[in-house]
Amino acid sequence: MRVAMFSGGRGAAGTARALLRVPGLELSLLINGYDNGLSTGALRRYLPGMLGPSDFRKNLLLHLDPGDPRRELLERRLPAGTTAADLARLAGGPLDYRIARELRVFAGRLRAEPDGLDLAGCALGNLVLAGAYLRLGEDFNAAVRACAHTFGSPARLLNVTGGENAFLVALKEDGRVLADEADIVAPQDAVAITGLFLLREPPAGPAELCGPPERVRELLARRAARVTPNPEALAAVRDSDLIVYGPGTPHSSLLPSYLTPGLAGAIAESRAAARVFVVNLGGDHDIQGLTATDLVDRTLAYLGDPGNERRTITHVLGGRGGSEGPAVPRGVVERGCWAGARWIGADLEDAERPGTHDGPRTAGALRAVLGEIPLARAG
Repeated sequence: MRVAMFSGGRGAAGTARALLRVPGLELSLLINGYDNGLSTGALRRYLPGMLGPSDFRKNLLLHLDPGDPRRELLERRLPAGTTAADLARLAGGPLDYRIARELRVFAGRLRAEPDGLDLAGCALGNLVLAGAYLRLGEDFNAAVRACAHTFGSPARLLNVTGGENAFLVALKEDGRVLADEADIVAPQDAVAITGLFLLREPPAGPAELCGPPERVRELLARRAARVTPNPEALAAVRDSDLIVYGPGTPHSSLLPSYLTPGLAGAIAESRAAARVFVVNLGGDHDIQGLTATDLVDRTLAYLGDPGNERRTITHVLGGRGGSEGPAVPRGVVERGCWAGARWIGADLEDAERPGTHDGPRTAGALRAVLGEIPLARAG
């Protein structure tokens, strides 16, 4: 069975980990590289042209036990005052030669261009990905493939785009702009986000783009980045038996991926019998005031199928009571459907981590949805 899951950094990690334990299951994780917060943003500014590596780094960890030294290495945060010489010394230690090679490449860039990057707080795994990016001719997708091979990832990690650099911004209903991805996921007021845009260059700040909402929308559209789809991502979608949307932070991890040209067509052409939207169990700052049905509708709109006429979503998988996530209108639960998709309630919450999905339960529910399809069609 082949599964294509749209994911981010951690929202779907437990579910993905559980799916990887299913014998005979091939998992492709489709991720975008628009992360731009803190040390990741600093790294992107230092290497103009590179996408954000953080979510790819996090998904390299799925198959590694908490005590695995490779996991500790990828997640290690560098202390203040770390230098290129420190990285070179680390690369000379007892590391896998491929990891050491990437760190040496990045240390070489840092020696040649010492200004512009403070390594304090940087995740070492991000620098491994950055070193691979430099070594492979500044090809971001090739760097992801190389690092997935180095760390033995059993999942296919696929950037949704061809690797072109782009910067994510959001437009709020009142015309204000959230100028980068870090602002989109940060605490904010309850004015709704009404649009997402991928720009060639990051705006200098919110004040650079101001005015009536439609005027700001027009200005943002003029600055649109040109991105292409990753052919491997499109093929993974077309060849999948099951497509899973989320869970994850909607306006950073999921909806931006759906802006990728060609993706909607690949979903429409997919042989997938089930295309399942997984409702978040926890609340995110970017979805204040939005219900679960609003998020389903936004997914359909971003994928160019607002009426769900192409069966972009066949099922919606939601929690069953007690969740702090987006509200589900009572009538939807009673009818068991929304926008032509079947609505399924299940006990999916991790008892030890409220607001997050229990991986085995969610993976089991997804497999059960897929298992129903032949019976439903036969009937």
